[in-house]
Amino acid sequence: MTDGIYLVTDAALCGERGVVETVRAAVDGGVRTVQLRDKTSDAASQLRQVEQLAEVIAGRALLLVNDRLDVVVKARSCGIPVDGVHLGQGDATAAAARAALGPEATIGITANTKEHLDRLARLPAGTVDYLGVGVIRPTSTKPDHPSALGVDGFARLTTATQLPCVAIGGIRAPDVPGLRRAGAAGVAVVSAICAAPDPAAAARTLVRAWEASARQENHTERKSPA
Repeated sequence: MTDGIYLVTDAALCGERGVVETVRAAVDGGVRTVQLRDKTSDAASQLRQVEQLAEVIAGRALLLVNDRLDVVVKARSCGIPVDGVHLGQGDATAAAARAALGPEATIGITANTKEHLDRLARLPAGTVDYLGVGVIRPTSTKPDHPSALGVDGFARLTTATQLPCVAIGGIRAPDVPGLRRAGAAGVAVVSAICAAPDPAAAARTLVRAWEASARQENHTERKSPA
């Protein structure tokens, strides 16, 4: 399950430190899901990256690949432990991914509008595991993003689907409690970790914000009358 803090990689923001060492540090800091997002490398290069990331993650977090269902299929055929794929609206279909990867894989889909949710609702149960919903704030890591939803827009979309929703787009640690209250099953970040001088410390800050908001929710529930 893609709960908690979810890292989407960006090679340019990782800089000289590189994606692999950034991911190692982020997972050390408590990141629960890592998505390899690389829009420029070919399949062979991405396969090598998946193998390297699987080694440093060592089962401590889910490992997903953005867009490239073919890379995930190849990785699995090579015995590389990769958990699934995250697909955009213009990528392979969720049904094709489920057929290729089987029932145990994690499949996420980007969904930014009510129309996206309506289409996904028509799929058989179990086809999609979670939705990536955003952007919350304008972000330079995805310059072609749709209009920012804000926390209120995110909340409206989460109430329109039964699928877990992971918030993404320009998120920082102070945003985490509000997004959790708005129904976020997880919070995905790019620059907040990839561009941080200390990715492990940045991850820990985000994880603490997530866990603190969870404790607050539990405390509020206990105080609520039956």
